[in-house]
Amino acid sequence: MPVTSTLNLTDLADRYGSDKGSIKHRYTELYHLLLNPYRHRKITFLEMGLLIGGPEHGIDKDRKTEDLPSIRMWLEYFTKANIHGLDVSDFSWFKHDRFAFHRCDMDDRAEITRAVSEIPGGLDVVLDDASHASHHQQNAFLEIFPRLKSGGIYLIEDLRWQPDTYEKPGITTTAELFRSFIDNREFSHSDPATAEAFNAFIPDMSACIVFPVRYQKNRKDQVAVIHKR
Repeated sequence: MPVTSTLNLTDLADRYGSDKGSIKHRYTELYHLLLNPYRHRKITFLEMGLLIGGPEHGIDKDRKTEDLPSIRMWLEYFTKANIHGLDVSDFSWFKHDRFAFHRCDMDDRAEITRAVSEIPGGLDVVLDDASHASHHQQNAFLEIFPRLKSGGIYLIEDLRWQPDTYEKPGITTTAELFRSFIDNREFSHSDPATAEAFNAFIPDMSACIVFPVRYQKNRKDQVAVIHKR
């Protein structure tokens, strides 16, 4: 079915079985509000983390993958966008003239740099739905935010859920990191070098919010929204 003005992002998420829709997180209610102006523009969109059930859940990264619910959703929602997907598992089997896959281990910042260097031009929208490990989220932001275009949007999902398989003891979580900026206009982190790197981005950030799903502050499904100046 072609996209129509009455078909919103939550409808598409539910159709393709994405947990971003009303089935679980309801992130698409926020995303439709933020991203509808981009819908029929020729933008470059990057999603990290393409299918639930990877190493963050103790499943081998070389697992067999057979679906891409959110990518199918984005391709229909954004009628002219070039969609890029990044994951530690292999999704190269999925073919579409507006989709490109990049395999990458988020543990390695050099790997992230290599992967995003394969994307021509800058990025308009970035969505991090990968492992949710704090250092992975922070590695990605440090490498990818500079490649976000002026006026672009960077989204980080599930701020209050970190996988035991990856999370490093004692690290400042990404939720705490962005909360420190929202409260004090300065990033605080257990690693001074990481704090310094994030603080260097402040002049380029025009807005930063942490959105609690269903407006319940203690829910684990929270989203950071960062707008680039």
